Amino acid sequence: MGVIMQAFYWDCPNSQPNMSWWEYIQTKMPSLHQQGFTAVWLPPVSKAYPALSMGYSPYDYYDLGEHDQKGSVATWFGNKDQLFSLIQTIHDNNMEVNADMVLNHNSGADEQEQNPIDGNWRWTKFTPLSGKFYRDRECFNPSIFERWDNRTFGDMPDLCHRNPYVYAQMMELARWMLEDVGFDGFRYDFVLGYGGWLIRSIQEMLTMKKGGEVKHFGVGECWEKDRVIDEWLTEINAWSDNPVSAFDFPLRDRLKSLCCNYGFSLRTLTEPGTLLNDNPERAVTFVENHDIVRNDAIVTDKMLAYAFILSHEGYPCVFWQDYYDWGLGLEGEKSGIAQLVRVHEEYAAGSTSVLYVEDNLYIMQRNGYANQRGLIFVLNNLGTKWNGTWARTQWPNTKLIPVAWRGENDSNVPAEVITNQDGWGECWAPPRGYCVYVVG
Repeated sequence: MGVIMQAFYWDCPNSQPNMSWWEYIQTKMPSLHQQGFTAVWLPPVSKAYPALSMGYSPYDYYDLGEHDQKGSVATWFGNKDQLFSLIQTIHDNNMEVNADMVLNHNSGADEQEQNPIDGNWRWTKFTPLSGKFYRDRECFNPSIFERWDNRTFGDMPDLCHRNPYVYAQMMELARWMLEDVGFDGFRYDFVLGYGGWLIRSIQEMLTMKKGGEVKHFGVGECWEKDRVIDEWLTEINAWSDNPVSAFDFPLRDRLKSLCCNYGFSLRTLTEPGTLLNDNPERAVTFVENHDIVRNDAIVTDKMLAYAFILSHEGYPCVFWQDYYDWGLGLEGEKSGIAQLVRVHEEYAAGSTSVLYVEDNLYIMQRNGYANQRGLIFVLNNLGTKWNGTWARTQWPNTKLIPVAWRGENDSNVPAEVITNQDGWGECWAPPRGYCVYVVG
């Protein structure tokens, strides 16, 4: 399915004071394509309040960094021309680009208004300089269309999507982002704050690109337990011809325990309760993101988690800081994220078969599909020695070679595996590490 790069983190523009964030990450796109990445996820691109912020408090959806309002002409990430140049470069490198869509709330209104439903005064009068999507009190909850609001985001007023005017504007915004700006899909922010029917409507909307109708990718930030995420997906995707996916937060919790907690049993990785195990077709797997890393970061043995998501089913997403700033990309080496991305794109296809699992050893086979022949993934939870065992693979009388591996304080290269006539082979991984084998 490919691999996504989350091309931002919190306060990332501060790291490049002499050029815009759009200009900076544009320089990395050819390399990301060469390593095997297939998609890029950008932060909110619209003018927010304040203008020099991460964009999760939108003010003018149609100002991409061209109007002098809310403190700046450019957004914190750059101006409109720089954004369009970045999108073009991403496409020139045969990757897709996904926009972060904040549809629940707004901020930075120009006037206060009194809401006739509850008598409270709120900042709900918006007159953006783009001249598009003017808003007043009738566009926000509570309104005559909807008084109940599922979840609020701080003290920002929540849009009432049941207002026909707001609904029409949301649909037009999505069309504009896809057809005119050039995005290929959306990451939907804070999806539990509003009805899933809105996302379903956007997902089912066909857009015109390259002379034909196309469907776009969508993934929701449903920061909850597996049951809630599953209910949300069921609500949106029932009878939909373009299903949305969700980030696998329950899997990330388990991966953090794997990396940070002594005595974690690898059997837990196979149990129900994650999207990967229960609904892999809709799982976007990840290790860190811009929100979770600030308060709940994985601080030890993080490559165990990346090796897991980049060898298994689901649609893996790599975090920019892990790859570039914290030295885990390691392009040109066998022990980093870059090599795992290459392995994912060349071999990691088909269904999953767990060949062996106990507390400290896990062996999995991707069964392959079409020209991607599959792989063997070995995970060793012992911190002091190599660990392995005999496992029955789908390849009799075959040489399996190690293509990606990493161990704790052990740089030895894993040995090749020669399976017997029944497919049995002895597969090993280094201490507190992993190894990926493929047909040689």
